[in-house]
Amino acid sequence: METPKRHIAILGSTGSIGTQALDVIGRHKELFEIELLTANCNSKLLIEQAIRFQPNSVVICNRDKYDEVSKALEPHYIKVFTGTDSICDIVKGSNVDMVLTAMVGFSGLKPTIAAIKGGKAIALANKETLVAAGSIITSLAREYGTPIIPVDSEHSAIFQCLQGEHSTIEKLLLTGSGGPFLHSSREEMANAAKETALNHPRWKMGAKVTIDSASLMNKGLELIEAKWLFNMEPKDIEVIIHPQSIIHSMVQFSDGTVIAQLSNPDMRIPIQYALSYPVRVDLNTKRLNFSEIRELTFFTPDTEKFPCLAIAYNALERGGNATCIMNAANEVAVQAFLEDKIRFADIPDIISETMSRSTFIKKPSIEDIYSTNFEANTIAVNILKTQY
Repeated sequence: METPKRHIAILGSTGSIGTQALDVIGRHKELFEIELLTANCNSKLLIEQAIRFQPNSVVICNRDKYDEVSKALEPHYIKVFTGTDSICDIVKGSNVDMVLTAMVGFSGLKPTIAAIKGGKAIALANKETLVAAGSIITSLAREYGTPIIPVDSEHSAIFQCLQGEHSTIEKLLLTGSGGPFLHSSREEMANAAKETALNHPRWKMGAKVTIDSASLMNKGLELIEAKWLFNMEPKDIEVIIHPQSIIHSMVQFSDGTVIAQLSNPDMRIPIQYALSYPVRVDLNTKRLNFSEIRELTFFTPDTEKFPCLAIAYNALERGGNATCIMNAANEVAVQAFLEDKIRFADIPDIISETMSRSTFIKKPSIEDIYSTNFEANTIAVNILKTQY
């Protein structure tokens, strides 16, 4: 009996996760069918992807690019829409089975909520969704019976380690490579060139995620995401620096046993696992050769050298909308660094200052989350204008 194809919507198909997801899908066309591709501004690549994969619809969020995309895809009978509301409408449709949320930043929140309310399985690659509104998202997922399958390599590793387990989890161990500044001094980091910060030693990612990895804010975001995905207390989630990036995370159980997921660094592995779950399918990755692995090392991150990680821990402990404030400020600060407006060392300062000025809400509603994001964004932009 032939297995029915899984119909996929990819939100953010032109980014790093989206392009790798299409590579996976292109190798398993017998398993997957593309229903929707979306992009923010990269109309050229979106057109190329649509012509190759023949989705039912595409959405180009930048309205200025609509005519270009529409004209190019008209001969292929692919429907073209624009704007976030169009994404929300389409992901709720009956012809979509799974939504891969790979949009960058806070922009992924609204479509993810729409997909959850539509009862679609979520392959979650947009960590900011849980960082900004973890309590709300997980409550909605329970209410609508929507599975959330993590795509981040660390959370996918934990998810894989938990398959078939019914034991009590004692601790989650989130691993991270340490990024390009692992062996740099604080002084070297402070004035590091943008090109240095973007030169990650292990992974090839988009600019925003790469800068977050350099500051270890990415590990802070993953810490918060892990709390909501696996219903853990912050004290029971430990961040470990593991420069070789072979072990992608671990779970420690109540009997002292630790289970780890290992592979060479390749984001297609967790992407494919989420898309095909609960079945593993073939993938042409480089296999581990244990006779060639000279060492696996681990050590505690230096939160004085990487203050963004400490900020994330504190925001998670505080709760409420604190992590949403942090995320909004970080997005502004990272973009400013990428535009050469601030130094690398200014990123945590802008985040801390924004958090001190923003309105704290202990039990935010979804409306509070949107207003918090706007307020924190405005405050961070004002700090940039007046202090830098």
